[in-house]
Amino acid sequence: MARQNVPPLDLTRYDEELKREISRRVLEVFETGRFILGPANEDFEKAFAAEIGSAHAIGVSSGTDALLVSLMALRIGDGDEVITTPFTFFASAGVAARLCARPVFVDIEPDTFGMEPDRLEAAITPRTKAIQPVHLYGQCAEMTPILEIGKRRGVPVVEDACQAVGASYGGRQAGTMGRMGAFSFYPTKNLGGAGDAGAVVTDDEETARLLRSLRLHGETTRYHHSRVGGNFRMDALQAAVLAAKLPRLKAWNERRRAIAARYGELLGAAEREGKVALPKEAAGRRHVYHQYVVRVANRDAVREKLSAAGVGTSVFYPVPLHLQECFRELGHREGAFPVAEKAAKEVLALPIFAEMRDDEVESVAEALVEAVA
Repeated sequence: MARQNVPPLDLTRYDEELKREISRRVLEVFETGRFILGPANEDFEKAFAAEIGSAHAIGVSSGTDALLVSLMALRIGDGDEVITTPFTFFASAGVAARLCARPVFVDIEPDTFGMEPDRLEAAITPRTKAIQPVHLYGQCAEMTPILEIGKRRGVPVVEDACQAVGASYGGRQAGTMGRMGAFSFYPTKNLGGAGDAGAVVTDDEETARLLRSLRLHGETTRYHHSRVGGNFRMDALQAAVLAAKLPRLKAWNERRRAIAARYGELLGAAEREGKVALPKEAAGRRHVYHQYVVRVANRDAVREKLSAAGVGTSVFYPVPLHLQECFRELGHREGAFPVAEKAAKEVLALPIFAEMRDDEVESVAEALVEAVA
């Protein structure tokens, strides 16, 4: 019997009950006529803050804008430096460059892909205005030493939690440990909208007030602007969709964890034989598997075999940021961040989404075992 095709993600498998709830909430937005910063936004922000244990959640237009407005709130600009990692989605460094600041990279831990804390302090200079660890693939970075270094050196920590909604570190939710935490609700995320959307969370009242102003061009009262902000507002329709989905987040994340555990069982022998490296959940961290990322030495060849077997895969990310053309002026060459560079050559994301069936998980694992044989 031919093996079934398995997509890397399927956004069409929502159950009928959720579809009805989304429709109901979207219809409410049309009935109120409040499409920008209306009751739907307020309801979602309150619910999301409560869900992750933060005092304030400020809905914005995307995860990228969540990172951008966070740095703007810190008055980061020309000549400043923002420390992040070279192995992440482009926005993690791109937002610093957009503000004419310099992205400064710290290499990653090989097992968790998070910022290597032991290399952080050496990267701090008098120009450092923010430390931005990335919680990649659904697992938090090693936050205790990062937070301690930031506090001791007087540098605020902004968490890039765009891929880690619902993850935790030492019992604390991703995004709630630093001065601010940025989230993405891009449709493929564990909590995804019907388009671009994001949020910033903070426990600080003044920071929250500033973020709300900056997302509205720095407006304080109608047509009065204390600072130059931007148009970073979340559409009410996105807020309605997210509010409908939010009660499902815990169950969806648990399903992802169950899928990851099953992958571990099915691929364990291949790992013991040294043919594939499986993702590791570090002690004290709760991984929510936004991506299930394995490492294989001959990644591109393995990916071709999986594609031929009907298994969809993705590579996040094939070129580390310090080697991107747009960052050539930073002066980095190959070999500057060897752990990130090695990861970029080996990582392969297997299909994972909450509605994925057990037989699909088994089919993917079987195909991968054959591909690395």
